[in-house]
Amino acid sequence: MSAEHDTDHDYEALGLVAGLEIHQQLDTRSKLFCGCPTDRREPEESTHRFRRYLHPTKSELGEIDVAALEEASVEREFEYLAFDSTCLVEADEEPPHRIDDEAIHTILEIAGLLDMTPVDEAHVMRKIVVDGSNTSGFQRSARVAGDGAISTSEGTVGIEDMELEEESAGRVAETDAGVRYALDRLGIPLVEIGTKPDIRSPAQAKEAAERIGMLLRSTGKVKRGLGTIRQDVNVSIAEGARVELKGVQSLDDIDDIVRNEVGRQAALLDIREELAGRNAGVSEPADVSAVFEDTDSGLVGGALSGDGVAMAVRLEGFDGLVGRELQPDRRLGTEFADHAKRHGVGGIFHTDELPAYGVTEDEVAALREAVDADSEARSASDSSSGRSPREERDAVAMVAADPEAAQAAIEAVADRARTAIDGVPEETRGANDDGTTRYLRPLPGAARMYPETDVPPVELDFEGIETPELLTERVERYQSELGLDAGLAEQVAYGRRMGLFETAVERGVDPTLAAGTVESTATELRRDGVPIQDVDDERFLAIFDLYREGEVTSEGLPDLLAAVAENPELSPAEAAEREGLGSAGDDEVREAVVEVVERNEQQVEQQGMGAFSGLMGECMGALGGRAEGDEVSELLREEIQKRA
Repeated sequence: MSAEHDTDHDYEALGLVAGLEIHQQLDTRSKLFCGCPTDRREPEESTHRFRRYLHPTKSELGEIDVAALEEASVEREFEYLAFDSTCLVEADEEPPHRIDDEAIHTILEIAGLLDMTPVDEAHVMRKIVVDGSNTSGFQRSARVAGDGAISTSEGTVGIEDMELEEESAGRVAETDAGVRYALDRLGIPLVEIGTKPDIRSPAQAKEAAERIGMLLRSTGKVKRGLGTIRQDVNVSIAEGARVELKGVQSLDDIDDIVRNEVGRQAALLDIREELAGRNAGVSEPADVSAVFEDTDSGLVGGALSGDGVAMAVRLEGFDGLVGRELQPDRRLGTEFADHAKRHGVGGIFHTDELPAYGVTEDEVAALREAVDADSEARSASDSSSGRSPREERDAVAMVAADPEAAQAAIEAVADRARTAIDGVPEETRGANDDGTTRYLRPLPGAARMYPETDVPPVELDFEGIETPELLTERVERYQSELGLDAGLAEQVAYGRRMGLFETAVERGVDPTLAAGTVESTATELRRDGVPIQDVDDERFLAIFDLYREGEVTSEGLPDLLAAVAENPELSPAEAAEREGLGSAGDDEVREAVVEVVERNEQQVEQQGMGAFSGLMGECMGALGGRAEGDEVSELLREEIQKRA
């Protein structure tokens, strides 16, 4: 096997198996377990803050989850920002309330779209989470449905289960002591949809995620925008291992994420084969501080200043492999560093990249000697194997930090090196913006779940639940019934203001004008820096009402929208009056057209109707958007014909 980053792999031959976990925030009025609103806030709007330390607890079987144990091994302080829109439930100082009815209704609509069967009763469970993203140290989650399916061009993808969860707190910043979170996001209802491992290619993974995303948006009851939907992908190949890739923010990144993970696992299997041929091993870490007592390396010397130490580990037979690329610009040494960083160090040094960073060749030689790398005795004993001297050489990995962090970090590097000898480790990895991934923690197990005793079960029933119209069906309806062209129909059906568009049409606004205004015009204004996102649906509809009543023209709508967005203290009627956007009367329109024609009388006499285009623009400019183009066009033609 080999890892190629610029071409697709033979996924069937590699035995790719993948599944998705889609997490989508619901757009409900209240949070899942309290009556607080689901609106997001800015950190500077917080009214008070508090701090917590979290530790893992045992499950009802007396076990502690391995992922929670590793997370808790790094002692951190968690700071939480609270708001006037959050309450004691988010702070874990009051028991949770009953599950929100609107969230239950919405998730049953989603279950219907996915052809899923709801459970008889939804029982809330606690999922241990000690990374600080929940003040209680666990996340509440309830399984609501199972046994569904979606179709893709590469075959059916089964839906294993669907859960209703509380969203985690929003990560605001790293602090000197740990992490700062905001409670405005904590508790927003979140639907989690898990597919069966039926996906066999990166393209199918992306298509399946797009299909599920379309079904979710078809309800009209999910939040939109960055961070409101996240995709996790579980990936494995034959002889590899199941790896959970967390936090893919964009659908466009899913195929790259899967492709790069396949390449990473293939490369790790290649390394395993080479290490087996080299009879590789990992020694016990050793203190090598004495090697760098007089170093000129700013990085190493700075880390050793005060009470710092340098710890190193001999990686027998790893020479040349620590620098082997696994993903674009990420190497086996990067994976070692990911594990080391979990314990508070900035990174690692290894002999595949040294001398560098101010470390000299003599210091590298002394480092090798200090951990007995490439010792004469071992080289002699290995000579009978027939391997070349290059194959017999060892690598050395090193960290420099305070004694506690250095010891924990180098042991983490040694452990990761040992798993490289075995092949691909099962783990949870975080998605990077460039389509690569980084180590987060071990895969969680069943020990992280136990029952929630503060929330009563909820009976689930499809009675009274209507299946929403699919967005794809809505696009077709907008074309056939409302006369929109295909592009505009898709734009408004998938847009955030779809509900506004439909309400405007119900009030009698021309569909094409309504769609163009809420999508194309609004987009152009936003690109020009107009805060159009601050104009809510009610004010939009008031603007459309002014148009229907003849108070403003379609030509004046963009200017009126801009005025309303930039002057939120004004009503649309007040903004129209202040900007002089009221409709001109028939006499005023005719007077303006006649004036333009008379001013260009010589051109009209010479060109006749050939002058129409230029004069039309001049007329519209003179009227400042206060007259409809059709009316001006008709009058202008009449006046030109009189003089031609």
